[in-house]
Amino acid sequence: MTDNTSIQEIDNLLAKAQEAFFIFKNYTVKQRAAAMHKIADAIEALGDELITTANAETNLPVARLQGEKGRTISQWRGYADALASGIVLPVRIDSALPDRTPLPRPSIRKTYTPLGPVVVFCASNFPFAFSTAGGDTASAIAAGCPVIVKAHSAHPKTSGIMAGAITKAIADAGLPEGLFGHVYSNSFENGTYLVSHHTVKAVGFTGSYGGGKALIDLSNKREEPIPVFAEMGSVNPVFLLEKKLNNAAEEVAKQYAASLTLGVGQFCTNPGIFIAPDSPALATFINTLAEQIAATPAAAMLHKGIAKAYHTNKSSVLTQPNVEAVAQATEGAEGTGNAAIAMTTAEAFLANKQMAQEVFGPFGLLVTYKSADEAIAIAKAIEGQLTISILGEEDELAANSALINAVTVKCGRLLFNNFPTGVEVCYAMQHSGPYPACSDSRFTAVGPDAIKRFARPVSYQNWPDAVLPEELKNENTLGIWRTVNGELTKDNL
Repeated sequence: MTDNTSIQEIDNLLAKAQEAFFIFKNYTVKQRAAAMHKIADAIEALGDELITTANAETNLPVARLQGEKGRTISQWRGYADALASGIVLPVRIDSALPDRTPLPRPSIRKTYTPLGPVVVFCASNFPFAFSTAGGDTASAIAAGCPVIVKAHSAHPKTSGIMAGAITKAIADAGLPEGLFGHVYSNSFENGTYLVSHHTVKAVGFTGSYGGGKALIDLSNKREEPIPVFAEMGSVNPVFLLEKKLNNAAEEVAKQYAASLTLGVGQFCTNPGIFIAPDSPALATFINTLAEQIAATPAAAMLHKGIAKAYHTNKSSVLTQPNVEAVAQATEGAEGTGNAAIAMTTAEAFLANKQMAQEVFGPFGLLVTYKSADEAIAIAKAIEGQLTISILGEEDELAANSALINAVTVKCGRLLFNNFPTGVEVCYAMQHSGPYPACSDSRFTAVGPDAIKRFARPVSYQNWPDAVLPEELKNENTLGIWRTVNGELTKDNL
């Protein structure tokens, strides 16, 4: 573990971040996008050391890490391009109507301004895409905010390599020195200090419910509360409809096993609860699923702490009343996770909240329902989720409209005949969900819209054109999309 960053060093980083904020906030979207492309280039130029270091610290396979590095670079470039287009932080212009009766309308023009310095807490399961150079950091800088990253204790060397690349890119591009800072800590002290500091104006977090809730509570105790955009966990329920079960029991079982065990189950979108009708075809589904799970070899988890928690939480569910073990893969060495499936009834599940808690790893709980009413009751009882999946035939959806209506209010992404592992980085992605999956379901942590978390709208009324922000001036020198008097255009006024 790298030595803790001292409080004095953190104060210095915060002071530089504040200085950088008042410079960088005035950069145009084109200038900020250019800076982001420089950072993407620096990350892309990192050699084998980054991959080998991350592999050693996280146990993630080299191929997975190479793919995640590519995704991280694409996020920086994609968010930059979206920012430069004017689509993500939309500009609104309503021209003056001096002759309007009974009252004239002044010129009103709305844009977005950055919140201020942002603290980002790195995630353990994505050392690139949700950590030092991840989506939160890219989003905040896109919004015009300096960032101070708290490295994750599970991969400090990886974090340091990424931080070095970002810092060098910022210096080489002549950007404000305090635009990016990097902090190490093996305790709660530094994180608590950062979130409590008056200079910090927002927080990005991906991790456990306990960690996220602690940051939210800490923020709310400040003299000036700040937004904490926390992704805190999800069991991502999958609802299987009867006709789909009858038509494709084996196929669905194999798909579920693959999604459940992908990456040793260490994804925030891991489908931990599977709700299926108690019908004759269920036996085929269970037998196939059990075969798939038993044949899945145990594999190293991110670190021993996560592996220990997995086995503890798995055992907690397996020892609950009315829970039956269906299949388990052979246990491996210390620090590994073996896949497992358990089974219970809707009645037992609804009576025991412990069964609905996230087990971070390759563990799934099969919940059987006897009627549509029971399935709807489960949908209404579950907490907020990142995703919920419906597996069914198209012609049985109308008959299950009440179920679909119930699950829609519980998730950020609703899937049909897809499994949730795999989060596409695109404009339409909503990677968020109602509490306790996330702290604010109005925003996403993935896709260009993630930038909106770290900016706020501000209107300029009756200001002279010469002193308006560049994006609000009559002449559209940036060539961005703007909504002028209700119509989207790139034209000058």
